Amino acid sequence: MNCRHQGSIITFPARFFLIIPCRFWRCSVSFKNRVAMEGHDLSNVSVVDNVLSLQNKIAAIRRAGPSKLQVIADFDGTLTKYMVNGRRGQSSHSLLRQGNPEFDAKRKALYEYYHPLEFSPTIPIQEKTKLMEEWWGKTHNLLIEGGLTYDAIGESVADSAITFREGVVELFEFLEERDIPVLIFSAGLADIIEEVLRQKVHRCFRNVKIVSNRMIFDDDGRLISFKGKLIHSLNKNEHALDMAAPVHEHLGDVDGVIDDNASVKKRTNVLLLGDHLGDLGMSDGLEYETRISVGFLNDNIENNLASYRKAFDVVYLNDAPVWGVVKLASELCSTVSA
Repeated sequence: MNCRHQGSIITFPARFFLIIPCRFWRCSVSFKNRVAMEGHDLSNVSVVDNVLSLQNKIAAIRRAGPSKLQVIADFDGTLTKYMVNGRRGQSSHSLLRQGNPEFDAKRKALYEYYHPLEFSPTIPIQEKTKLMEEWWGKTHNLLIEGGLTYDAIGESVADSAITFREGVVELFEFLEERDIPVLIFSAGLADIIEEVLRQKVHRCFRNVKIVSNRMIFDDDGRLISFKGKLIHSLNKNEHALDMAAPVHEHLGDVDGVIDDNASVKKRTNVLLLGDHLGDLGMSDGLEYETRISVGFLNDNIENNLASYRKAFDVVYLNDAPVWGVVKLASELCSTVSA
């Protein structure tokens, strides 16, 4: 089939604007995904600051081919919705209830103390890194001391207000069909992310790996420790790739993974998805040739848009779905028409 994407200029309120270059391309997308994408016009919630740079990056990645491409994505606020039913959606951290109000309150107190420090512009990065290690370490210890169980994770997710953006499943399916790995980088808890996938999507993807903190449970399903290196908000990047584990191993999929970690590192073109400027660091440690970054600006748009549009190649506003990313991925894997 032939998909045609035609140029337009959109005027945003409060001096926002978008220029989409006129391009013609052939893509290979399933009929279901094509219908879904064509039903969503995202031109009024997307911003491209440097069109020529984006065009050049798309062309470079297409020339290299899908075998050189990988996708790196943040989880909370990127793959998941920022607002759910008119209220702030929960994160994979905040949804957890360990069945012990005393320890839930202690974790909340840690959040209230350390969270402002995480975003303080006056604390040097080395000092802030130590603070984050301290915060994550204390939180993990409370989860162990408070007797967190695997069953409590399932109950917490079932009772939570967390949901994926529209188009995420279709994006994963499109990438899986083309053997393109997806690395989900999160400073949260891998076991919770897997449970969200299990309950909200009801399937797994052989191309998806999670780089996050993984729990170890005893035979009674009680948390006893954490596996490997601690991953916090300031070190979730490809240096932590050895922590990656394929989702299918934990959700019972019998198919093998698409790429091992060494092969992933050889994929030197990156499509990066994040909702914070710090998420751009997720590709640190990878010697990439071309990177296209997509930012989701969920809140305080007028104050933050200037910095986001300079930092990211494409910015989506107002908790937008990811159909635009599906279109971009299909273009990256397409061949130029005559």
